Amino acid sequence: MLELVLGLFIFLGVHSVRIVANDWRSAQVRRRGAAAWKLGYTALSLLGFGLILWGYGLARQNPQILWATPKGMNHLAALLTLIAFVMLAAAYIPRNAIKARLHHPMVLGVKLWAFGHLLANNSLADLLLFGSFLVWAVLSFRAARQRDRLNPPAVLTAKASGTALTLLIGALVWAGFAFWGHAALIGVSPL
Repeated sequence: MLELVLGLFIFLGVHSVRIVANDWRSAQVRRRGAAAWKLGYTALSLLGFGLILWGYGLARQNPQILWATPKGMNHLAALLTLIAFVMLAAAYIPRNAIKARLHHPMVLGVKLWAFGHLLANNSLADLLLFGSFLVWAVLSFRAARQRDRLNPPAVLTAKASGTALTLLIGALVWAGFAFWGHAALIGVSPL
């Protein structure tokens, strides 16, 4: 469990710098350069992510069950995860109405992914992993909205084709992950 906690601390810590110390982050980027900042950010993120995967895998070998999972939660988690994948696609596909309306769809997608997985899973490792990501996403979204109020982002234009492409790609990637990738990478078939 130590590996999981350490990985969460590193990964979410790096991803929280903008939440808790945005001015310091900006100063470091100016001082060191964007490329050096991104290199360090990426290295620490990969280290943290690797520790999360390793620690979660170890914790799953001897799970500490905390509650009984109600029936149907895996289906609700699948639906929430489908929406999360669409939100992830919306963060990257230009001119879609989802990003134009919500501004921070990736963080909202992380919220849905984490919440859905908390509903469907019931061990201490699940609570640590998905609960940590949920708390981080809530704080990250709040901080992003505060930054938006101080410095309003450019108005994004949306086209029906961009929105349709977002929905299609999000749904296709979700289907591939739900029906194949999750079992291949995580060892659990969610559907």
